[in-house]
Amino acid sequence: MQIFSTFEHSASLELAISSLENNGVNKERIFAVPLTNRKSERRLFDSTHNEDGISLLSTGAALGTAFAVVGASVGFRLAWGPIYWGLIGTAGGFLLGFLIDWFYYKVVKKKQRLLRGKNSEVILIVECPEDQGDLVEHILWHHFAFGLARVQSQA
Repeated sequence: MQIFSTFEHSASLELAISSLENNGVNKERIFAVPLTNRKSERRLFDSTHNEDGISLLSTGAALGTAFAVVGASVGFRLAWGPIYWGLIGTAGGFLLGFLIDWFYYKVVKKKQRLLRGKNSEVILIVECPEDQGDLVEHILWHHFAFGLARVQSQA
């Protein structure tokens, strides 16, 4: 049986490996694979085939709508009239919302990522007999594994 788990690259991973060795799992049956971090930053503008779920347009659309209503309402008393001031409000609100989202994702989120640090994850593969599977699983969960999966060997 093989047990796959993911860990943060930290002291708890080392403790999990030493605990597995102390409980009868051979060192040759434990395999740790560190994952590499992303080298480039995420793109803020999506393409048709690559989308990450971050939208820079939603806040702009909401503020554009709100500013259009306010601009059209106030435009009845201004020289250019409600249509022009509604369009000016739409453009101004959209631009303001776009800049707010851009600043948030480019500056604030980047600072949060830098403060947390970029710790990579490690995939730990343990090969053990089926009767040791529950013990190995308990040890990995006890040492803060992110996730765990069991795979039956074809023997």
